[in-house]
Amino acid sequence: MIVTLTANPSLDRSVTLGAPLLPGEVQSAVGAREDAGGKGINVARVVAAAAVPALAVLPLAADDPFGVALQSAGVRTRPVPIHGHARANLTITDPAGITTKLNLPGTILERAESAALVAAVVDACAGARWLVLAGSLPPGAGDDFYVTVIRAVRDRWRDDAPKIAVDTSGEALRAAVFDGQPDLIKPNEQELAELTGTGRPDSDGLVDAVLTAAAPLVPETVGAALITLGAQGSVLVTADGAFVAEAPRIRVRSTVGAGDSALAGYLLADLADAAPADRLVNAVRYGSAAASLPGTQAPRPLDLPPGDIRVAALHP
Repeated sequence: MIVTLTANPSLDRSVTLGAPLLPGEVQSAVGAREDAGGKGINVARVVAAAAVPALAVLPLAADDPFGVALQSAGVRTRPVPIHGHARANLTITDPAGITTKLNLPGTILERAESAALVAAVVDACAGARWLVLAGSLPPGAGDDFYVTVIRAVRDRWRDDAPKIAVDTSGEALRAAVFDGQPDLIKPNEQELAELTGTGRPDSDGLVDAVLTAAAPLVPETVGAALITLGAQGSVLVTADGAFVAEAPRIRVRSTVGAGDSALAGYLLADLADAAPADRLVNAVRYGSAAASLPGTQAPRPLDLPPGDIRVAALHP
């Protein structure tokens, strides 16, 4: 089973335009949809769509409209009662697949609510193979919230603790990496550059740049790093080697949730005891499938792009 924590869930409203976005102008949309979102929930949806058990832990008030959207997501959940409502995020996509996102901060998480959320995650991890800590943190949680969760899970379950993947950014990622030492991180190239202080890499030499930035972290600080590069594919750095996989050519409809789907694809392959290169290929397939779907839809196995994914070993 894969357990996910979404501390700052969002009702994802996706709007599709028939022409490029024109700031300051009035435009008509050609389509819209709403999905129960948040990075951990997105991962759980993809895992569940592959017929693998998933459990999504999240803060949720009993009267929150987000609960209605969540019921249709097809994911088993463990909600933790809070006083506020989930935020709403707006994504605008034009015909070329260019995405503009407006993310609201979310409700303030009170101290007692934070403690209850940590306790729920710890209990949910009984028998789990992976715990995914994903997404931004709500106001009031503190940058070290994921570190608190990691320590609580490992203290409770010890040798039976699940492996832990972290997908966040900024100070929350920095704290989780250097104080929590997770088994896997999944930054994009910008998040990795911010984490390591290496500067934002150029598109030329991007693969070499992210390998240089990630290599010192693995395995001394984190077990592995999966770095998503959008249309340029993904890089995986492990203790046993590093690999790059090219992204297939697809028609991009929405990049929202593509990174979450890539992480889910990696974990699904890991559950099947796949080799590192094959885990990376599965991550690229799932990320590409998500980008080819509108809104924040969870790709199913039948949505995966056909054909071979080119993968190659990298050397620092």
